Formats: sequence, C-alpha cells, structure tokens
Amino acid sequence: MKRAVYLDYNATTPVDNRVLERMLPYFSRRFGNASSNHVFGWAADQAVELAREQTAEALDTHPADIIFTSGATESINTAVQGLACACHSRGRHAVTVKTEHPAVREAFHSIERQGYDVTFLDVDEQGLLMPDRLDAAMTDETTLVAVMWANNETGVIHPVRELAALAKQRGAVFMTDATQAVGKVSMKESGADVLVCSAHKVYGPKGVGVLSASARLCIPRFLEGGSQQRGRRAGTLNVPGIVGMGAALELATQEREQDAARLVRMRDSLEASVLARVPFAHVNGLGAPRLPQTSSITFLGVSPDRLQMSLRSVAVSAGSACSAASSAPSQVLRAMGLSEQQARQTLRISLGRPTTEEEAGFAADALVKAALGERTKAKN
Repeated sequence: MKRAVYLDYNATTPVDNRVLERMLPYFSRRFGNASSNHVFGWAADQAVELAREQTAEALDTHPADIIFTSGATESINTAVQGLACACHSRGRHAVTVKTEHPAVREAFHSIERQGYDVTFLDVDEQGLLMPDRLDAAMTDETTLVAVMWANNETGVIHPVRELAALAKQRGAVFMTDATQAVGKVSMKESGADVLVCSAHKVYGPKGVGVLSASARLCIPRFLEGGSQQRGRRAGTLNVPGIVGMGAALELATQEREQDAARLVRMRDSLEASVLARVPFAHVNGLGAPRLPQTSSITFLGVSPDRLQMSLRSVAVSAGSACSAASSAPSQVLRAMGLSEQQARQTLRISLGRPTTEEEAGFAADALVKAALGERTKAKN
C-alpha cells in the first residue's frame, strides 16, 4: 500500500490511546447500567459523574449544566427547537449566520417552517460576523441567537464573547456551536447560555456529544422516556462514550497550548510553501483569527474532484464532511464572497495532534504537484 497522510482532522479524529484505555473497562468488566441501583450501576454512574465534572471543567461551566447526547447534531436540534418552543411567547424572531454548520442551518429552517422569523446574517470577506451586524439585526422580538465559535471549513474564529454580550443586552439566549473550537481555544468566560460540541473532534469516540445549558432555560427534552440526566434527556447512558468524552476533553484542555503552537507552525509552513509555488492559490480567511490546524485553500481553475483524485496519498476534503455527498458549492465560501466556481475549487486541509512536520511538508509538496499538474491539464 502506498503511503497515505491523513489531513482531514476537522471531519473526525482517531481516539487517543489514553482515552481508549479509560473507556475499555466500561465495555467489559464495568458494564453496568448507570441507572441501576446496585454496585455495578453505581460504578457506572460514578464514572459518568467524573466525566461530567471533566467536561464542565473543560467548558468552564457547572456539572449540573452538562447533558450528554449522541453528538453535536442532537444537541443543536434539542437546543434550537426546544428554545424556540420555550421562548415563543416572548418573541418569535431568531438570528444566526449563513456560515453555520448544516446542523444549525437546518434546525433554524425547521423553526422557520413552524412560524419563526429567522434572520441569516452575512459575514465579511474574511468570514467574520462583526458585532455591529448582529446588533442591527436584533429586535425586541429576538429570543435566540446562534453563532458558531469557529468555522469548520475555514477555521475562522468569531468574537463570541462580544456577540454573546450583545445578545444578552437584548434579552436573547445566546448559543454557540463549539464543536471545532473546543480543545483549540480557551473556553473561559464565553458568555454563552448554551454550548454544544462532540467528542470525535477532540480524539474521543464517535456517537457522544454535549449540550451545556443551564436548567433555568427550561429546554424541553428532545427524547421522551426515563428520568436519566435529571430528567433532561431520556435513554440509557452510553457509559464508555461518556467516559471517553470526559477523558478527551480533559486531555485537550491540558495540551491545548502546546498542540496549538505546534499546529499553527506546521499550518503556516504548509500554506507558505503552497502559496510560494502555486500562483493561482489563495487562503480563505487568512486575515482573520483562525484555528491553528485549519486551512482553506482555493486553487483557481482546478477542479477539486480532479485535485483530490491526484492527491491519493493525502486525505483532505472539499468542505464539511456532513455536506460531502452534496454537489452544491460550499455555502460558507459563497457567503464570504467567492463565486460558485471558486467555491468548488477549494480544499480544506486540517492537521491534527498526530501530524508530524515531515507529513505536513509531504502534503504541501503533493498539493503543489497535483495543483500544477491539473492546471496544466485544464489548459490543454
């Protein structure tokens, strides 16, 4: 098998071996149901509560605010649709951003069909939502504002603390999708009333996520059934997954600064190498604050499908993994002002904790070779 370098960590990450070690006992000898009133259940429940504390510490919130879910998509739908239901008597206007993840956009389209007036805000050419744009969009009827912390395609980081403060001044609930940001930026004093994320983006297992929301918000539960998680989400708890999420978030918080320093150095070197040798390439969001591991590069005049075919040795993506099956151009890039054609000529490169400098250099050389080769073919 030829060498393959994985640079699609924004889509998913491998489970860290240290995380896996903590999870394994809860698949076998510590297999109890966390709701059972006996020694096996108590052991499982104790593990869940430890993970709840680890998660709360990583997200800078209180353990009682943590609801474990099947992932960020469930958390987002629970929050958006639940808050729309709970707050509709105070107002039926909500605000979000055109560059949100599809899970957020579709959840807002859902409440729109239920009679909510939803404003989808534009961003600037760097992909940033400026606070004055949010301030101008809110009205006395605004009850919910949702702005992702960091974009999954470009890595652009929104000023969530300032945006949250503006929303609160208007009496609106502020929600942020921190799925890409957690473990990469500090979560301290975000100001968010609701925060969601997934374990599999931070070297934890797939199929587990978090909805962090104060009980005072009275979000109706999405799943009916038992009284698990203080009655806020029914269903038998995924104990191994929850243990893995707590461990992954604990490690990500401890190693965030050293990971970020190493990743930003490799990302900047990769971008500089590509831009120096490919005159028709440009980096999206280059002038904005970005996550340390993410690069969105447009190769003008080159089909991303053909480029990816030429890049068999390097795993990258043409955008969000959740939209990979769609033939439509990236809504994120279109909102930033790229043409439909330019949006289709863009690749997302995302590095991760296991990435080495040698692999990043190998990927840069492969990108350059593929881009120049495909551009030549397109001219002939």
